[in-house]
Amino acid sequence: MLLGQVVVVTGASRGIGKAIAIAVASAGADVVFTYISNDQAAAEVSSEIEALGRKSLAIKTDAASADGANTVIEQTIAIFGKIDVLVNNAGITRDTLLMRMNESDWDAVIDTNLKGVFLLTKAAIRPMMSAKKGKIITISSVVGLTGNPGQTNYCASKAGVIGFSKSLAKEVGSRGITVNVIAPGYIETDMTEKMTDLQKKAILDMVPLKRGGKPEDIAQTVLFLASSGADYITGETIRVDGGMAM
Repeated sequence: MLLGQVVVVTGASRGIGKAIAIAVASAGADVVFTYISNDQAAAEVSSEIEALGRKSLAIKTDAASADGANTVIEQTIAIFGKIDVLVNNAGITRDTLLMRMNESDWDAVIDTNLKGVFLLTKAAIRPMMSAKKGKIITISSVVGLTGNPGQTNYCASKAGVIGFSKSLAKEVGSRGITVNVIAPGYIETDMTEKMTDLQKKAILDMVPLKRGGKPEDIAQTVLFLASSGADYITGETIRVDGGMAM
């Protein structure tokens, strides 16, 4: 499906990012991925990718910084000669009610979740425009569509990448580049594992399928959007949420 392609995934040492990296490697792609601190986890992801017969490049950097974003794309081009797909996955939360939220909580989430997407995408579209093809896929959240109390910073960042992607889709469509968004609902990861049983139940009560999603559910949607089967889809936001935000 993605044989011979080069895919860049941010924040792929665990959770959804790891599932995406393994899925695209299984589909035949070589994978470049970023991580912030966990060297052992990153090494394990690289090993899994290489066990599938694909090449892997793990870059320890903050892709939400201009230097970090440029480094990721420069190293990708230097080693692999191209970039076919960029998956903006890296994200953080700093949850609290707005009246208690300090400026650093706001800035940290906006910088990583929104500014980071801007910086890395800007760096990636240059070689894509030269090649006259490419796919940008950004992981948002259903709360970017619905809102959620205690997450004004997170919701703002996730709504922001949706507007960003729609605008970019109109800018680069003529160059053969598609830009789409995936909005996950309640996905079982290390991040959601920190929630209380009561919080989990409250969320699952809103999900018609009555279960949480798996990181692999998001990875399969990435595979579709990265494939030739999605060549005529751009500017879309696909909810993968078990019907939570219907």
